[in-house]
Amino acid sequence: QVQLVESGGGSVQPGGSLRLSCAASGSFFSVPNMAWYRQALGKQRELVATISSGGSTRYRDSSVKDRFTISRDNAKNTVYLQMNDVKAEDTAVYYCNAGILDTTLRVTDYWGKGTLVTVSS
Repeated sequence: QVQLVESGGGSVQPGGSLRLSCAASGSFFSVPNMAWYRQALGKQRELVATISSGGSTRYRDSSVKDRFTISRDNAKNTVYLQMNDVKAEDTAVYYCNAGILDTTLRVTDYWGKGTLVTVSS
């Protein structure tokens, strides 16, 4: 069984930094794609950033790209989201997502349970 476990959420002041981590564990062959999504209260879940196993990245928009950095450690099957210069509008539950080649021999979509990031002075 595959699990994604996030960590690193918490409270931070505007302009501060936070680093989220998400580790995949269980029985699988590879993790081609990993991503971070977020969902603010009362809003739909939205994509923040993605990263392929080769390191290709994509960000939601220029505001996120200028402040956040997605990276991964393939040896640890872990994805990170470095959040700098955070703003109040970054407050949300952040979810890890991964397309994993699992024991079904298909790439299956998995989600973590989420970690809350609160930006407040």
